[in-house]
Amino acid sequence: MKKGFLYWLPRILGMLFTLFISIFALDAFGEGIPFFEGVVGFLIHLIPTYITIAILLIAWKREMTGGILYLLLSGFYLVFMRIPHWTAFLLIGIPPILIGLLFISTNLISKRSLRK
Repeated sequence: MKKGFLYWLPRILGMLFTLFISIFALDAFGEGIPFFEGVVGFLIHLIPTYITIAILLIAWKREMTGGILYLLLSGFYLVFMRIPHWTAFLLIGIPPILIGLLFISTNLISKRSLRK
């Protein structure tokens, strides 16, 4: 079966979102912070990246489950951050919703095409 645009779009967006989230871990390295403490802080700041990588790996094989996990990730962000600034919501809250909906729609479309 040929993998089309809708198959690759949520996967590429998931990778880009993961890279975007990883950028925030770089603030662990700052002026006056010893190297070892900076590395430990960096690894701790990468925890959201580890989570998004795990969700992406699940979604890669099980699109419906991964799509739901992306939606839950966005919901968790909104609950955990309470009332984020609207720009933070647009940059961090909306992409997982979009990615999750794309994974779910890809799953539904592929199931529909298999029935025909």
